[in-house]
Amino acid sequence: METLLRVAVLVSSLLHCSAFLDLSGPSEVRGVWRGSITLPCAYVPVEDLVQQTLTWTVVHDKGSGTIIRRDGSDDHILLSEYRDRVSIPKDAPGNVSLLILNLEVSDRGTYTCQVTWKDSNNSLIAKEITTKLEVVKVAATKPIIRAGQLGLTVPAGASTSLTCEASGSPPISYRWFRSVPAGKAVLLSSGAELAWHSLRPSDSGTYFCEAENRAGAGAVQRSDAVQLTVTDLPTTTVALQRNVATTGGHHSTTGRGESSDMELTVTGSPRVAPSPLLYGPAAALGGAALGALLALGLGCWRRRRRKEEPLYEVAFRSTAEVALLHTEVEVPVKCLHEETCSNTEKTTMKDRKGPEYENLVTAMESQYEREGI
Repeated sequence: METLLRVAVLVSSLLHCSAFLDLSGPSEVRGVWRGSITLPCAYVPVEDLVQQTLTWTVVHDKGSGTIIRRDGSDDHILLSEYRDRVSIPKDAPGNVSLLILNLEVSDRGTYTCQVTWKDSNNSLIAKEITTKLEVVKVAATKPIIRAGQLGLTVPAGASTSLTCEASGSPPISYRWFRSVPAGKAVLLSSGAELAWHSLRPSDSGTYFCEAENRAGAGAVQRSDAVQLTVTDLPTTTVALQRNVATTGGHHSTTGRGESSDMELTVTGSPRVAPSPLLYGPAAALGGAALGALLALGLGCWRRRRRKEEPLYEVAFRSTAEVALLHTEVEVPVKCLHEETCSNTEKTTMKDRKGPEYENLVTAMESQYEREGI
């Protein structure tokens, strides 16, 4: 009587566990030739049951056999035609699906998933399901064009790309074309992506791609055309009203102390405005070299006079030297037209004070005062 009771408890336990253990998966799946496919097989893990073995077997035109077997040690692929093409997820309790890569037409057949568990009484429980696999060849579909991150309106100098995408049995080949007048098209490249590293306005135009594979019996699928627009870089004109220029530290002045206007043309994307701090070093440099620059301006002014008159160049380095002009101290000068100068004219300027001379000195003093030197 006690033995019968034990047997009844064991059977009840097995029936209870079996009710919870059930493999699930479709009865039929369809895969694309040269593509990949997953044959689903899964169960809900039960605490008192431990998976012992897992096997996938197949029956097809080539024969039958065990494709892969998983036990306590590792996964073992037993059929050579599936080597490096099949796998089962790891670290995913309850998921024992079979992944098949690079499907061949000969892979069509009936596949069986079988799992064995051991309960707390060391009893074994086995379950299995079968799935029929069909492998078909699918012609390439009409491709679509995907633009890069910047879209279809891109500034000159930027980089972008267009990608041609189609579905169907691989391998799928792609070609890129650009439309030209008279309804013709120019072949640009072969490949899924058409890329530009530095766009030019001349790259603006209409583009389309074609896709085909061997499953389509040579049928070529053409995408809709897209319009790529490359915009010119904007031009910004800035007028600078300064006595001391900020471009290179150069200064131009006339004999009457007049400043010249400057126009700076910048071509490019106006992303960051020039910092006003950039003008500081230029102004400091202009102050330090102002004497030499004034001499250059004096020379330019003097050249406006007739060549038959004597022409001189005076170099000043500080306001102190400008002040010396009001004294009898001699200031060195250089005659620029030696044919109009006498020997005495090449030495000093103290004897050349006159209305014209006084105007020049006043202009240079005013220049120094405006610059705060």
